[in-house]
Amino acid sequence: MRKVIVLLIASVFIFACTTKNGKQKPGNAEKFSFVFMTDIHVCTERNADLGLQQAIDTINKLAPDFVITGGDNIMDALGQTQGRADSLYQLYTDIMKNLQMPVHHGMGNHEVFGLYIESGVDPSHEFYGKKMFENRLAKPYYSFDEKNWHFIMLDPIGFTEDRRYFGHIDSVQVEWLKADLAAIGTEKPVVVVTHIPLVSIGSQIMEGPTEPLSKGSVVTNANDIRKILEHYNVKLVLQGHLHFLEDIEYHGIHYITGGAVSSQWWQGPRYGMEEGFVKVDITGENFDWQYVDFGWEVK
Repeated sequence: MRKVIVLLIASVFIFACTTKNGKQKPGNAEKFSFVFMTDIHVCTERNADLGLQQAIDTINKLAPDFVITGGDNIMDALGQTQGRADSLYQLYTDIMKNLQMPVHHGMGNHEVFGLYIESGVDPSHEFYGKKMFENRLAKPYYSFDEKNWHFIMLDPIGFTEDRRYFGHIDSVQVEWLKADLAAIGTEKPVVVVTHIPLVSIGSQIMEGPTEPLSKGSVVTNANDIRKILEHYNVKLVLQGHLHFLEDIEYHGIHYITGGAVSSQWWQGPRYGMEEGFVKVDITGENFDWQYVDFGWEVK
């Protein structure tokens, strides 16, 4: 049974859901927690830097074991000069240093440097595309372990011939994903993180019941990825990009689109959703999740 609770704690609104998976042996359930913060879009405009710091202050009080970012950490590098993109990466890293726990960075489309022709950046540039993200923050895709859980950070950003992005996980990464999962086996619980969603009803709610997601709003080969995941003990897929909050369960996997730290790009709530992040509490093979409104008001 799923329950939804609305709590008021120190002026922070928390929307909570509980999901029970698997059977636990008494006294044999390890516990840890983490925060998933996606679509930060930090910049100096709109007081976004102050908003990110307020989110970090709230996270530090909650004291999770680590933080995962879901991409679109910076406002934009797609159509910007190197100077502008680099300054945003620097701003982001400077503020994120204030977190009192480790952080695992995820890649979004706005981290891609110079992809748009209007940026004036040539593809031969040393930091073109995903190279700036890799130089500054992390590999575009990778995995790590925490306690008995395995975490997979995917890179769902594909490039078109006319230098735009779309949701896609390329064949090289697909083979890596298969090998990574095969190495851990079918018992270990898994969390997958992808900026562009694998599954969503966002357009049906935001646009209309018959409106489809665009190629830039969903991973276009999501069915192939989903079928791979379903052969393993994948409990949770954390998604971003749509600035939308949802929890969809399909074939035993919860696909949670984690709202947005910036909500309406630091201009107030979006479809009634406040600026916030997701906190996940793990007990054995079970997880609870909460959407935390960190109390930001447009300044």
